Amino acid sequence: MAILDAKIPEGSLAEKWTNYKNSVKLVNPANKKKLDIIVVGTGAAGSSAASALGELGYNVKVFCYQDSPRRAHAIASQGGINATKNYQNDGDSVYRLFHDMIKGGDFRAREANVYRAAEVSNQVIDHYTALGVPFARDYGGSLTNRSFGGVQVSRTFYAKGQTGQQCMLAAYSSLNRQISKGTVAMFSRREMLDLVLVDGKARGIITRNLVTGELERHSAHAVVLATGGYGTIYYLSTLAIQSNGTAAWKAHLKGALFANPSFVQIHPTSIPQLNEYQSKLTLMSESLRNDGRIWVPKEKNDKRHPNDIPEEERDYYLERRYPAYGNLVPRDVGSRAAKERCDAGYGVGPTGLAVYMDFRDAIKKQGDKTIEAKYGNLLELYNTITGINPYKEPMQIYPSAHYTMGGLWVDYNLMTTIPGLYAIGEANFADHGANRLGAASLMQCSGDGYFILPFTISDYMADQIKTPRIPVNLKEFDEAEENVRKRLEKLISINGTQTPTSFHKRLGKIMWDYCGMARNEEGLKKAAELVKELKHEFWTDLKVPGNLNELNQEIEKAGRIADFFDLAGLLITDALNRKESCGAHFREESQTPDGEAQRNDDEYLYVAAWEFKGEERPHQLHKEKLKFEEVEVKVRIYK
Repeated sequence: MAILDAKIPEGSLAEKWTNYKNSVKLVNPANKKKLDIIVVGTGAAGSSAASALGELGYNVKVFCYQDSPRRAHAIASQGGINATKNYQNDGDSVYRLFHDMIKGGDFRAREANVYRAAEVSNQVIDHYTALGVPFARDYGGSLTNRSFGGVQVSRTFYAKGQTGQQCMLAAYSSLNRQISKGTVAMFSRREMLDLVLVDGKARGIITRNLVTGELERHSAHAVVLATGGYGTIYYLSTLAIQSNGTAAWKAHLKGALFANPSFVQIHPTSIPQLNEYQSKLTLMSESLRNDGRIWVPKEKNDKRHPNDIPEEERDYYLERRYPAYGNLVPRDVGSRAAKERCDAGYGVGPTGLAVYMDFRDAIKKQGDKTIEAKYGNLLELYNTITGINPYKEPMQIYPSAHYTMGGLWVDYNLMTTIPGLYAIGEANFADHGANRLGAASLMQCSGDGYFILPFTISDYMADQIKTPRIPVNLKEFDEAEENVRKRLEKLISINGTQTPTSFHKRLGKIMWDYCGMARNEEGLKKAAELVKELKHEFWTDLKVPGNLNELNQEIEKAGRIADFFDLAGLLITDALNRKESCGAHFREESQTPDGEAQRNDDEYLYVAAWEFKGEERPHQLHKEKLKFEEVEVKVRIYK
């Protein structure tokens, strides 16, 4: 049975990280050369971690399933990255960022981890600036900022509408520096399919070469998962199509607890689904809400062109309902408000499942060139996809699955419940509670990789210096590789009639309809049964063409979707267990008279960490009680 120990340092909140760094065990440079670390994933978290660990002198192996780390989904973080520089002199501080994140997450995150993330945010910005990220600057040459949802200050640094891509290029350059120095070995086009434990510790992984189909063994003294989230469980999402939860799920099956799986963020500003043949949706950055005003017609089923609807017949519903924050409310609040308007019959577009985001007033005040300088590539992207010119008429937007706050449970060291296995970035649960604030993802991923993990992993590696390099001919590697091979062979031997994608699409619809923006007990129980039935159908009628020993994207999809079926069951279980509304987890039975989320702090002020107990057996729930010493736990108010 797993025992949760968050290992939070002593001292005041503002001193914990400093005290920790002053007391953590270190590894001297000569011993670092004897120690191996595996990093799985090369996004903002993985590339930064691998480069930082390589710079320290560890021997690092880093893996990605793309042909290049540049294709990591971190490039899609369009709008910006937070830090508390307070260049605007508008009252920002480390504490205010910490408080905004705790409040934005609806008081379901661990104080110490969140404060640390805020604390290192300024180091992240300094580092990326030194690496050459072309952050926007004001007329005098200083870095400038804009606002994001759920805050009342301007703390988001940005590079037009491509901040994630620019930060990813910087992280990639620092990674390449270590590759050229020989401290990091890069393994592209590999997918992790199992975690190898030796004497209860993470000692390696089994990967599949996606070009040749060959199974490979890799060993190390520690393993770091930087594999992102599982939002593609909904099929249609803003995520890259290949994003998946397989690596984290394999670790979970080996003993890593999975925390808060039902905490899934729905982003309020996605381009609506255009047809039944789409395989993904496209994000329109939250940064657009700085100047775009969101509205619907005051008349139901109004089919007029938006430019023909006069001002007095427009309902700027976010500004009306939340005057203190207006269009910059947190994502969960904005998403539910859009859904409410559309469900009530005020939606626009062919399906009625859209609302308008309008730049008319901003363009009148600031001019086309200023708006283009801020958001040009985003507005061009919208025009390319929809054929609508957002400079001339309003965008149509609707919420979409986007980010997962849930993930592998980690302690203050970012270590999971498996000794030697770490999870960083979106792969862990630690920093965002039940709802992530905008521009906090790049901040957390980069902070974890560059400035937190290099300290915390030292505490574990100091005890590994007497452990020789792990041979890959151990029986534990034999068993893990054989289990992977048998599972792949089973998938390909079914030889049914339906493609992996067809199952994924049906699973996604079940999850969106019953475990998406709004949830209730009846719907969740129905979803559990539907997922169970679809899973049985998958394992009896799946069709995977080709064979294992070749480039075969269908077997890749099949393996990921098989894991999604099991993860979907746990996600639904977690949502059923948490009979409250908090952040993005909205239980219709638990809402205020005016339709806002209603928490139940007496019963659910905890992290739900689930332990795998075996196939066809229910997971076991472990609770990490959340203690708030620096902030007052109260109802979120954005009005």
